[in-house]
Amino acid sequence: MPNPVTLRSIVPDDLPLMERLWQLYWHDLSEFRGMLPDDTGLFNPRLPTDLHDPDSAGYIICHGTRKVGFAFVSGVETPPLHIAEFFVVRAVRRSGVGSLAARQLFAKHSGHWEVAFQEENPGAARFWRRLAVEVCPTGYREERRAVPGKPHLPPDTWLLLAA
Repeated sequence: MPNPVTLRSIVPDDLPLMERLWQLYWHDLSEFRGMLPDDTGLFNPRLPTDLHDPDSAGYIICHGTRKVGFAFVSGVETPPLHIAEFFVVRAVRRSGVGSLAARQLFAKHSGHWEVAFQEENPGAARFWRRLAVEVCPTGYREERRAVPGKPHLPPDTWLLLAA
């Protein structure tokens, strides 16, 4: 991979970029959650975290000079750490960009992690399980948990690991 993968903290000037990437993320999730855009053509327009929340961190994933995704982490001050959201654009999926970005995320915030995904999203399921084996060779645990406030959805799968 000729272009390095880096994480850069999200700053207030990044909000227009984040709003656009956020729409791409929710468009991808709509396939698995049956969500439709609202009357203005937007999916969930709210970003998941306040940039001033000391318990959260947001990062833009860069591939060389291109901004190709984002990651939000919660539990920065009150563990366990959670990958609240993680997204890379389709053009760089299966190229190692997501794996390198996730490894950097684990390195930035070492400790106990909980990573959730939907089983009906086979790409995410394969990605997170493969990564858990790579970053936690001594093993990890897997749990199924109901989605809070959404009893109509299948439970999420959670990976519990130390990285």
